[in-house]
Amino acid sequence: MDKQTMGAWIVHHGRKINDNTNVAAEYGAIDIAAKSASLLSRMAASDQDELSNELVITLGKVGGLNPRTELKACLEELKKQKVIDVANSGAVSVLGITTNSALSHATDMFNRNAPDSHENAVLDLSEKVSQAPINRKLASEYISDIHRLPNSEVSELITQASTIGFIDSDSDDDDPLLFNGNLFRRDTVSKSQKILSSLNSTEQSSLISFNEKLNLQGAVHIKVAEKILGQTLLSKLRAAAFFDENVVSNEAGDHSFITSPSSFHKFSNPMLDDAFDHAKALVSALCYGVSVSSSSRGRIWGVELILGKLIRGGTVGPVPAIGKDYRALELERVVRIIPGNYGFSMQLLKREVGEIALQVLQNGSANNTVLENVPSAQVTAYIGPEAARTRFKKKKSIQPSSSQMRTLLSSVRSGGGL
Repeated sequence: MDKQTMGAWIVHHGRKINDNTNVAAEYGAIDIAAKSASLLSRMAASDQDELSNELVITLGKVGGLNPRTELKACLEELKKQKVIDVANSGAVSVLGITTNSALSHATDMFNRNAPDSHENAVLDLSEKVSQAPINRKLASEYISDIHRLPNSEVSELITQASTIGFIDSDSDDDDPLLFNGNLFRRDTVSKSQKILSSLNSTEQSSLISFNEKLNLQGAVHIKVAEKILGQTLLSKLRAAAFFDENVVSNEAGDHSFITSPSSFHKFSNPMLDDAFDHAKALVSALCYGVSVSSSSRGRIWGVELILGKLIRGGTVGPVPAIGKDYRALELERVVRIIPGNYGFSMQLLKREVGEIALQVLQNGSANNTVLENVPSAQVTAYIGPEAARTRFKKKKSIQPSSSQMRTLLSSVRSGGGL
């Protein structure tokens, strides 16, 4: 793997480690590298910047870091990486960073922390099963040969990787198909054609109809997706990560809409763009503003004009909605929110994120139907596709059967069902 791709897996696995108790100690190099890279991404903008000690502590807490232990350790890692300077006051000077460079730094920090063979193996395995689903027995042979691990350790590693969420499996039998949520990040066209060929005629017609709507709009509310696809087919596709589910949260609850993984692949390797979910979060907030905000609070009517101005370094606003609808992005330092006498203004801190979002929205109309069912309430949080898929998988009542899942995944691997 190149450094950026490996860094993306490190960040991905770091999130899974955070979701599981007593795992960080066993995957220490991945854990510290992922937390440090995520903190770097949160602190850094496109240009060099100065952050107060109070802001650094806040950004650490946003990432779930203990200010007395983990935050200090991550800052020390970043100092060793020579991407930040820390003053005696605790203020931090951080270099201008892109997603690609943040992920390269993640790989460097991982390698510097003396990872063991098990950590390298789970990263390698994740990359392998993201290209195409493979049987557990073949995966075991590959890991044993490449990483020189005994069979007993390989078996335990694959079971643990599946339990933690580094990888997925289609069933609990002796030789399941292994894959992960990044399966449709690459070779989307060929894999989509294989999926289509594995469906019956009614399902094929539904999927073609839905894809046409998705390509037109850029994002489709999940209630619309359920109506077109039916719950069974949608459940199967969601579980296999064929579509991305994005969740906008506010005081009225969680509201999901579907995007295509291929929509975010205009600039670089999709694995890299998806590492921090910033572009998806920005698209989500903008779509929400288009479809929900009233004119009195700052309804969005010209997404491309707004994004164009932000990318060029300009400021948009002031309107009241900016102070409420972009809080999740402000905490990730994708944007800077500026209070004023007549509302709030906004600047874009990460230009590459705005460029990706613009490409996505230019390829869809981003019109009022995107989130037409979402109540008019402020956006307080964003849940990215992998977290949404994990949450969906835990809802056993709507899980597709293992035979349905196996047929779908087998079609990606070999072009036909088992």
